[in-house]
Parts: sequence; structure tokens; C-alpha cells
Amino acid sequence: MARGKQTEPMSYSPSDYQRGRWAIYLFLIIVCICQLLPFYLAITTSLKPSDDMSPSLVMRTHDLAWSNWTQAVNEGGILKAVFNSAVVTVCSTFLVCVLGAAAAYPLARRMTKWNKFISAFILSMMMIPPMSILVPLYTFLVQIGGINNYWGIVIVLTAEKLPLSVFLYTAFIKAIPPAIDEAGALDGANHLQVFNRLILPMLKPVTATVVIMTGSAVWNEFALSSYILTDPQSQTIAPRVASFFSVNTNNLG
Repeated sequence: MARGKQTEPMSYSPSDYQRGRWAIYLFLIIVCICQLLPFYLAITTSLKPSDDMSPSLVMRTHDLAWSNWTQAVNEGGILKAVFNSAVVTVCSTFLVCVLGAAAAYPLARRMTKWNKFISAFILSMMMIPPMSILVPLYTFLVQIGGINNYWGIVIVLTAEKLPLSVFLYTAFIKAIPPAIDEAGALDGANHLQVFNRLILPMLKPVTATVVIMTGSAVWNEFALSSYILTDPQSQTIAPRVASFFSVNTNNLG
């Protein structure tokens, strides 16, 4: 039988590489402009006095209303809200990562009927809208004193984001060969030592995913925080900005 002709690898000239490099640079510039445009619009608008309602997008060069920034910090409590958001985000993300990884390890390694039922139950929790249980949740938090407290909103947001974390960690741990666990057991390590010393260091990629998804979602969370955190001193950035804007609707800056 005659052999087919072998295809020769394609060769690229230095000019082709140069055009590809400039295309990448152009794409990055466009992405940066799209990402920075909202910040530019916010800064431009914030420097307008209250009587300036013009739609101009050009930065003002005179009569800059720096008092808008002072009012937002002093009366709006924006810096305190940023601190509250940072505390809630760090605590919630940490708990979601730790509890999610710890719960996913036995679910991924012990493929029993009971564990399959638990995995399906945790997955079904992702389908329940958090606002659908707001009334009993708020009543429960009032009874235990969790309203206007860090730990109250942290517990709620951790429980909300935990099912997705368990699902991601379980899928990732299933891809890790069980022989690693067996090797650790042969060296005398128990289940906790195998998880801490062998499995946990391998979970860095999925942990980064969970941190990004959970951190951004908790930082931008508005619906639950606006009901649980009603005190201006304990509000996070999203409900605090909304309440501050509702009072100052006549001052666009």
C-alpha cells in the first residue's frame, strides 16, 4: 500500500509573529479601556458640583467639587463600609474553602449510597434562591442575636456559598488518584494527616477558583446584607452605597 503524503509543518515568518504580537497588544488595550471606562466616568461625575447636570464626559479643569468625596466619607461612612466588607469577605471565603474541602474529601473517596445521597442533597441546595427563605432566616437570626453582627452575615453567606464549594472540591478530588491516599496510609498516616499533608496541597487550583468566585460574590452581595445589616455602622459596601445614594439623589456628584 502506498503511504500518504506527510504534511509539512507550517512555517511562520518574523513579520507574522510581529503582526500577532501587535494584535495581542491591541486586544489588551481594548480590554483595559473597557475595564477602566466605568472608573473614569465615576471620577468625572464625582467632581461635578450639584448644579452641574450636563452629560459631558470630559474631566473638569476648574471648580472641582472635592466636597463630594468628603461628604461620601464623612456622612456616607464609605470607609467603614469597605472595612466591614473586607472582614465579612475574608471570614466567609476562609470558612467556605476550609469547610468545602473538608466535606468534599470523604464524599469523593467513599462512594457509598449514603454519600451519593448527601452529594445530591448538597447539589440541590444550589437550586434554592436565598431570598425564598428570608422570613424564617431573619426570624432565626433575631432570636440568636445575629442581626447587625459580623458573625450573623458570615454564617448566612457561608451557608449560601458552601454547596458550590463542596461540588467543585468533590469533582477535583475525584480526579486525584486514590493511590496517593494508600501511599500515605502505608507510611502510617491517618485520614486527617493524609488530607492535610497530601491532598490539601494539591487543591490549590480549585481553591483559587473558589476564592475568586466566593470573594467576588460576597463582596458584591446586596439582597441579604440589606436585611441583616440595617445599622449604618455595620453595613457592607453594597447596601451602604445604595442607602447613601437614596438620600442624596439630587446630588449626582
